[in-house]
Amino acid sequence: MSNAVLDLRGITKSYNRGAPNEVSVLQGIDLSVAAGEVVALVAPSGAGKSTLLHIAGLLDVPDSGTVHICGQDMTGQPDARRTAARRNDVGFIYQFHHLLPEFTALENIVLPQLANATARAVAEARARSLLEEVGIAPRADHRPAALSGGEQQRVAFCRALANQPRLLLADEPTGNLDPATSDQVFESLMALVRATGLSALIATHNLELAARMDRQIRLDAGHVVPL
Repeated sequence: MSNAVLDLRGITKSYNRGAPNEVSVLQGIDLSVAAGEVVALVAPSGAGKSTLLHIAGLLDVPDSGTVHICGQDMTGQPDARRTAARRNDVGFIYQFHHLLPEFTALENIVLPQLANATARAVAEARARSLLEEVGIAPRADHRPAALSGGEQQRVAFCRALANQPRLLLADEPTGNLDPATSDQVFESLMALVRATGLSALIATHNLELAARMDRQIRLDAGHVVPL
């Protein structure tokens, strides 16, 4: 796909390779996510969705196949090159927020920008803008323990977008929330994604949430198929 922000071709991944108890998780995955497209990845626990997201986000390497991000072939690249791509081009959201407890909501969003050599004033302005986008700007100076679960996850969304990535990868981003909060937080995420023109691959068990995305795919027996 010529305008793909993420393009995976022939991705395979097994664990305990060559052993009697070898487990084949991914079996020739082909998957593209176009610029500005939001794709739902639906799969039961243990199907390999986290493995697929980790390979797509350069946190893991496939046994075979190629990974292109923003048109660049990342297959076999050295760690420094992969780290730079993760920092600049990819944002991650997990089921648990993983915010740093000793820092405020604002600081949690500022820190990854400082690590990317952004001036503090610019980083703080972007952090406040992102918190405004998700409706919790008044909570900027609160530490994670003083935030609700939905607020914590909104901060995690903002942190993932802090360095203005082109690709967002999310693994059950509302899975720890009750249904009503999950719906509200998901709407915040989608608004943020649409406002920034991001491409996104979002894993979810929730078929109702999946239906709100541009395209739905399913991970089944190591293969990606339309839902």
